[in-house]
Amino acid sequence: MTTALPPRFDITRSEIERVVTTFYAEIRRHSMLGPVFAAHVTDWPPHEAKVADFWANTILHERSYDGSPVNAHVQAGNVRPGMFSAWLDLFDRVLAEELSLDQAAAWSALAHRIGRSLRAAVVDRDTLPGGVPNLR
Repeated sequence: MTTALPPRFDITRSEIERVVTTFYAEIRRHSMLGPVFAAHVTDWPPHEAKVADFWANTILHERSYDGSPVNAHVQAGNVRPGMFSAWLDLFDRVLAEELSLDQAAAWSALAHRIGRSLRAAVVDRDTLPGGVPNLR
């Protein structure tokens, strides 16, 4: 018999969904990130549900997410290095507004760890040391 893993921190599925919904409302108004997402997302509720599933899988160890964030961001073709910092800054602001201090800090740390890995997989793979583009 396998025992379910405990959540990474104390949060409910409904709190995750609320953060995701609030965050993407802010994304749509963001001057840099809004147009990037608008080029790919035409139906927001399914996108938000998929992202909520990702976070529920990551935080609560649910088995609800099926996808590859790296592939999605690479295939988008318009994700640039500076966008990750803007995304994380906005996400941190929403976390601080929507959650307790402990919840926001724990989720932020997780998001920043994932963000570093995602940035490395999506944009840094095309960059040589010193920020020189890899033209091959």
